[in-house]
Amino acid sequence: MNTPTSLDPEGREGARVAVRTCMAVQPSDRVFIITDEETMAVGAALLAEAQAITQETRLITLEEVGTRPLLALPVPLQTALRDFKPTVTFFAAQGQPGEIAFRLLLRPFSLKELGTGARHGHMIGISPELMRDGMRGDYQQIAAVTRAVWEKARRARQMQVTSRKGTDLAVQFDPLLKWVPCTGLYHKPGEWGNLPEGETYTSPARADGVLVADELGDHFSARYGVLATPVTFHLENGWVTGVECADEGIRREVWDYLNSAENGRRAGEFAIGTNVGLTRLTGNLLQDEKIPGIHVAFGNPYPEMTGAQWSSRVHVDVIPTECTIDVDGERLMTAGRFHL
Repeated sequence: MNTPTSLDPEGREGARVAVRTCMAVQPSDRVFIITDEETMAVGAALLAEAQAITQETRLITLEEVGTRPLLALPVPLQTALRDFKPTVTFFAAQGQPGEIAFRLLLRPFSLKELGTGARHGHMIGISPELMRDGMRGDYQQIAAVTRAVWEKARRARQMQVTSRKGTDLAVQFDPLLKWVPCTGLYHKPGEWGNLPEGETYTSPARADGVLVADELGDHFSARYGVLATPVTFHLENGWVTGVECADEGIRREVWDYLNSAENGRRAGEFAIGTNVGLTRLTGNLLQDEKIPGIHVAFGNPYPEMTGAQWSSRVHVDVIPTECTIDVDGERLMTAGRFHL
């Protein structure tokens, strides 16, 4: 496979937005970039933009610190991070099957264990196309929409999600669990988020009904992109009880993966995408989960953020499209368009 070694001017603009707008890198910052060989063009662009601001930068590839797939946090990477003492970290690399376990360890290590007050930009699955697209958005507008949706969602007791493709999902929420606004602006110590950004999420107390997904997360995104045949999930009391797909290979692969870990079939995340600059699926989950609408993830509920009292070593996002959302009986969205 031929991978680009550098980004075009529009891709470099996306890197500039990531460094200057989203992470607000300053001359006093120490910027540590984690990438891989496949994503080196993006990693190098982030490095160049950081070097235009601060002299304290470092780039490392996953291939330098271990054999992939990485299933734990490699000691050489831990050592490099401790020695460098970053205040800003970027993860810009592709995912491989099972590496979610490694990534779930990386974030708390970077944000808490280093003790440097680092803020983190997570760009799993980033591509040159996304640097030209979602990363060039108006993040002040995205942040404003995100906060407005968060204000409505954080008070919600229940939501009903429907679509013309067959999604019909009733979701209930626990007021003790937090909704997290992901604005794309991470300027304070300890803040982090995915880039491209734009969503607010929580861990649902209960979900019942049918969810018809046009895209899957984790390693499925890189393998299948936008699905030729949707995958239908049946949920009862927050658990997947069945998976349907015209492609039997995909159906079995998804079902087996959800069953490969404790709580893998449990609905761990319910999120509303708020990046109003996005209008279509690209096949890359990192961006597509931010498109206006909802996504649900089975497995890990980000307990350190939501307050959920359980965990899992898998986290598989699924994205339905053209959703209509009612929040406690009030219409928030019709077929993918917000009423704000």
